[in-house]
Amino acid sequence: MTTDTLVMPADTAPSHARSPRVRQLLVDSGYALLSFPLGIAGFVLAVTGIALGVGTLVIWVGVAVLAVTLLAARGLAGIERAQLPAVLGRPLPRPAYLRPEGGRVRRMLTPLRDPQSWLDVLHAVLRFPLAVLAFSVTVAFWALALGGLTYGLWDWALPQGDNEDLFELLGFEGGSLLRITGYTLIGLLGALVLPFAVRAVAVLQASLGRVLLTSRAATQAEIGRLSRGRDAAVAAEAVALRRLERDIHDGPQQHLVRLGMDLSRAQRQLDRDPAAARTTLAEAGVLAREALEELRALSRGIAPPVLADRGLAAALAALAARSPVPVELAVDLPEERLAPVTENTAYFVVSEALANVAKHSGAGVCRVEVARAGDALRVVVEDDGVGGAQPVPGHGLAGLADRLRAVDGVLTVESPRGGPTRTTAELPWG
Repeated sequence: MTTDTLVMPADTAPSHARSPRVRQLLVDSGYALLSFPLGIAGFVLAVTGIALGVGTLVIWVGVAVLAVTLLAARGLAGIERAQLPAVLGRPLPRPAYLRPEGGRVRRMLTPLRDPQSWLDVLHAVLRFPLAVLAFSVTVAFWALALGGLTYGLWDWALPQGDNEDLFELLGFEGGSLLRITGYTLIGLLGALVLPFAVRAVAVLQASLGRVLLTSRAATQAEIGRLSRGRDAAVAAEAVALRRLERDIHDGPQQHLVRLGMDLSRAQRQLDRDPAAARTTLAEAGVLAREALEELRALSRGIAPPVLADRGLAAALAALAARSPVPVELAVDLPEERLAPVTENTAYFVVSEALANVAKHSGAGVCRVEVARAGDALRVVVEDDGVGGAQPVPGHGLAGLADRLRAVDGVLTVESPRGGPTRTTAELPWG
């Protein structure tokens, strides 16, 4: 097997490598420079507004002053949130503020009841010293780098008279050549340090914004995700229970009712017609076996003891052996056991998929692959049937999707008309 290697020209590769750094430097510098006037405005607004509002609360004017202050701080916080993703290099959630409802007084009090509004004001106060620091460092290092690197272009314009430059104060004698060389080297050093210095103060200021302006929204989003996961789990369990109840009612229950009737009839026939009683008992035996077979089939939707005792690979092997459609099983798992919730979910995925293959696909063969894919466990069930499978609400595939969603998993179904059908489930490995 041969591998082609692409070699970039020496003068091309560095430019591609440097462009993201230059872009980030410009983003950080723009952020630091813009933060200075916004920081001053926010600090003055917050301190003045809060002080005036608290001081006039006794005459109720302070309530309106505080509400206006909070709304203005919210606007400045919105500008800050818009800049944070570019500085920190990742998207950040936006909080959901309380919506004004009710009468005029209640609507005016809405900002005062919103915790995020008070965090916006706190950010405006705490941001000010960091904005001053970021602005000062950014301007100083840009001036040092640009001034030093271009010093040779404007040294001639400076008055040389009795004024002593830095190197003369340090005791060096070298005239304009030493001065230009020295300041150029200082500018070069400043240019090398510039990206790191500007990046440090930009990240410091942006981290404060992330904590105060987006952390609460991130917590709310996580709570919402967990709540949706619990709802999906409850829905999937309810669907599974209804289906099990329906299957038991339509299958084993009918056989058991008929079995009870046959046994009662055989008991009445024992004295007056023993031959008929034997025939009835034989029919009852057939019904008992049929009911047992149906109960065994239904139990495949419940985690078997072999899964808890011997693990996922053994349980899938037993599941494949019972399938009416021939199954090619390929399992590549480590020796250590997976988390119980992962094993149970993977087992149910394969069980439901094989049941769908047997009932609806008309397939001649089915292949099941289970292996690790990065930080996920990937389960693939593919058959050569007629295709057309869809995750219809209330049916098996939709229930599987809900079950996977409850454990942060994803279900993908590819089933064009005419086949084949490929069902892929990915679950978190941990």
